[in-house]
Amino acid sequence: MTTMLAPTCPLSHEGTDQPDCSRRLVLHECLEALEQRAELGIVDTGRYRCRFVVWGKGPTLVLIPGMGTDSRAFAMLMARLSPFFRCVSYDLPDGRGDGAHLMSYRHCDLAGDLLALLDHLALPQCAVLGSSFGATIALAAIHAQPHRFSRAMLQGGFARRPLAPAEVLAASFARFWPGNLGDLPLVERVLSMKAEAEFAGREPEVWRFFVEQNLTIPLQAFALRALMIHRLDLRPILPTIRHPVMLVCGDRDTLVGKECERELMNGLPTAARADIENCGHVPQFTHPEVLAEVVRHFLAPAACG
Repeated sequence: MTTMLAPTCPLSHEGTDQPDCSRRLVLHECLEALEQRAELGIVDTGRYRCRFVVWGKGPTLVLIPGMGTDSRAFAMLMARLSPFFRCVSYDLPDGRGDGAHLMSYRHCDLAGDLLALLDHLALPQCAVLGSSFGATIALAAIHAQPHRFSRAMLQGGFARRPLAPAEVLAASFARFWPGNLGDLPLVERVLSMKAEAEFAGREPEVWRFFVEQNLTIPLQAFALRALMIHRLDLRPILPTIRHPVMLVCGDRDTLVGKECERELMNGLPTAARADIENCGHVPQFTHPEVLAEVVRHFLAPAACG
């Protein structure tokens, strides 16, 4: 099933407790609300000290960030969803004071970290949304402990995505370099190539926040995640995942190609698909209102009234 969605909750109607889902989200308001309203915590997974946030009420939805972002990347999405869901997000291990020994990490360890977080929060079952690289963590965790998850959403997801030889070579060297991704020459310029096409409809602060998220990730963490992706092939486990799964795809996503989407659709027994119009790879930044609608319709149709 494929659904095409186009753009259409501040956080409530003035004078009421009801969310106003007709208003456009404003990033700085959502970040302030996240800071003021969310519960912050740290759990030792046995591999690193995992920083997490919990915001909202209702059924639990766990949000897994992608390659170069952290839990704050979902600030606008959580602001819209918090009246309907207990939104949980967390930071992946990056070696910045979290005790992670990144060189020894395997992809299955990332799935184990997610399960350790669920144990800490005493969650017998939850829904999960994985963004890009985070979608692979969601798939691996569901395969490892299927009873812990009710439904899954894979935004910009893939089961495999081998890198080009030049990318593998660059990542192999970069995993030993200090500093952040933004210390590399031309990285910001490469990111800026996305601005006009993907972020044209948002305020400049959203673009600046996206750049900040990506440029401040430790280079070693980014390189090791890239190499992890290169070696990853989750196609064999896809037929075992019989949960309802929704693929959320930007129709202008140039980072994850159509072949990646087809592999997920063909491999997952109960997958459906929602395409977001005029959207690239990061709808949590560029189309959070639409992404929130997709989440609500898939996870809790009754809440959409």
